[in-house]
Amino acid sequence: MSNLIINAFFLIYAGLFPIVNPVGSAPIFLGLTQQSTGAERHGLAARVAINGFLLLLGSLFVGSYLLEFFGITIPVVRIGGGFVVVAFGWKLLNEPGALTEHHPEGDGQASEPIDSFYPLTMPLTIGPGSISTAITLGSQRPEVSGDVLNLALVGAGAVAGLIAIATTIYFCYRFADRIVSALGASGTNVFIRLSAFIMLCIGIQIVWNGYSALSRP
Repeated sequence: MSNLIINAFFLIYAGLFPIVNPVGSAPIFLGLTQQSTGAERHGLAARVAINGFLLLLGSLFVGSYLLEFFGITIPVVRIGGGFVVVAFGWKLLNEPGALTEHHPEGDGQASEPIDSFYPLTMPLTIGPGSISTAITLGSQRPEVSGDVLNLALVGAGAVAGLIAIATTIYFCYRFADRIVSALGASGTNVFIRLSAFIMLCIGIQIVWNGYSALSRP
């Protein structure tokens, strides 16, 4: 029984972590929340982690059924989501001003509210690649002989994997300032611009992969 939980846990965590990549997204998160206070940024990190967990949970367990109901294929999801990533990457790449000036802990300055779902949760943290991967993992669940208990164990392991992903997101974003502090202001700004360009390229690649899958005979 424990093997079912462990296998499901590592299947989900190992399959999603490289795509979600919260470590690489942390500097971008810090740049997008530059006008927020330390307390506000910590709250955003928690909300993004919760949003990401719920989004992946829905994709894992009901995503394939929803796509089937609406007659949507995963390649189409990749194309549509890829365009979202391209648009976001382009916007971030051309963001005016320094992206690294942020308020220190507890400075008390007022700031413009930033939505925790868009763009912080989607597409920055949970993009079309993560969603399509979660849907694919959910549609390819291992055979467990139809035993209700075994199915519950596999589900528990999968949920534990998602919780681990969400926890990793929270800690990477919660301590994003420490992650980038060693780079300095100019170094972090360069890293954010480079990450935005990579995100733009990833979006184009996602669109191309979706198109290639649709055009395949």
